[in-house]
Amino acid sequence: MNGLKTSKYKNFKIMNKFLNIFLSLFLLGFLGTFTLHAQDSEYSIYEDIKKVPAKKAALVLGTAKYVSKGKQNYFYTYRIRAAVKLWKAKKVDAIVVSGDKSDYYDEVTSMYKDLIKAGVPSRYITKDYFGYRTFDSIVRAKEVFDLDDYIIVSQKFHLNRALYIAHAKGQKAIGFVAKSIEGSKASKKMEDREALAQIKAFLDVNVLMTKAKVLGKKIKVNYRN
Repeated sequence: MNGLKTSKYKNFKIMNKFLNIFLSLFLLGFLGTFTLHAQDSEYSIYEDIKKVPAKKAALVLGTAKYVSKGKQNYFYTYRIRAAVKLWKAKKVDAIVVSGDKSDYYDEVTSMYKDLIKAGVPSRYITKDYFGYRTFDSIVRAKEVFDLDDYIIVSQKFHLNRALYIAHAKGQKAIGFVAKSIEGSKASKKMEDREALAQIKAFLDVNVLMTKAKVLGKKIKVNYRN
């Protein structure tokens, strides 16, 4: 009987230890989001194309082209339009599209094809198939594609996290805002997910010291003259 009690006590101590670790990490991440938002004023995020400083390249962060039942994903559509705006206004000389590729969808090829349809020459679009998540896309931008002083394209609520990661990695990135879908269920869902993603971003950078999943050899980006 005493052995059984001792075993239960040890199991309780182990569970309690892991629970304390989890709660500590969660609290650190939660507090980190305040740091992330407090630094928002330090980030250069632009909505007016006329005010965006010209940079060598833009990094378009991926998302699926379609949502459930084949409906158009406007987060995707507006990111493409924002990237095209930068190109046509001659604010960038190259575009890197970074996202995920699986058996069910290919974010990168979709972005590549739609940018070409919108008038961006294919030779100035570079594909990154290993942007499994924002963290990977940002780290690879510098480590694989040699982007440093560049423009990140996404919705404003997403740019805050992307720029936080970029600046933490010593990059000089700025953001160009793609139109969002204010007040929609899709927007609310994305913003709710973003709150958790910001906690993870803080932990990745400051606690877990996370590495990008895939780095590999350098890939050359072609720039227009």
